[in-house]
Amino acid sequence: MLFDSHAHIDDNRYSRDRDLVLEHARDNGVKYILNPGADLNSSIAAVNLAEKYDMIYAAVGVHPHDAKNMDENTLAILKSLTNRNKVVAIGEIGLDFYRDLSPRQEQEKWFKKQIELAQEVKLPIIIHSRDAHGKVFDILKEYNAGDMGCVMHCYSSSVELAREYIKMGVYISLAGPITFKNAARAYDLAKEIPLEWLLIETDAPYLTPEPHRGKRNEPAYVRYVAEQVARAKGISLQEVSEQSTENAKKLFNIS
Repeated sequence: MLFDSHAHIDDNRYSRDRDLVLEHARDNGVKYILNPGADLNSSIAAVNLAEKYDMIYAAVGVHPHDAKNMDENTLAILKSLTNRNKVVAIGEIGLDFYRDLSPRQEQEKWFKKQIELAQEVKLPIIIHSRDAHGKVFDILKEYNAGDMGCVMHCYSSSVELAREYIKMGVYISLAGPITFKNAARAYDLAKEIPLEWLLIETDAPYLTPEPHRGKRNEPAYVRYVAEQVARAKGISLQEVSEQSTENAKKLFNIS
């Protein structure tokens, strides 16, 4: 049983064959998929998909790329969406100082406001962090993110920082790059992160793992991530699958 803890199944690249993609996921042992929002429209789409398909759960939030388009009305709509039954988190939210598609001041402002929304509605948060690791860590520490529930989506920083997050009570999620031939850092992360603090994901349709790299990603391929984690730790695929699923269910309060 596998839990793809981060997949954008609302993406238009699935518009023609979404049912087949979900069937393929089931056939490969995937029981749960968490679909995060990246902006207001995708958040609404994620909620609608979660209500249509039993295996999908939703998170709502605005990605740092779109922070420049946020306002208080957007925040109010996100809050209203959290009343829907299968919304289990706020995300993906955070900072992206690599592409800088929104001014950094705006990114930080709306990152904090969405964390405060999560605190208000008592939901965990899903974090995007790229080239902003120190700032993200300081903000999450300021808000005691581990107490509210938090996962670092597609974690790409150091083992040392991962250990500090774990001390804070924050989960680490690994994705397709762990399967890449030059992914020594990701492999070391899989080896060193305690299994009870680890989630797995695809970030579909992005970051397709080997042996399908270069093609559209899909939730079924989370199995390749789990297999690589199992290799790194020298344990069984079943153990990785079961524990990472239980971790995600605990974080997102899914029974």
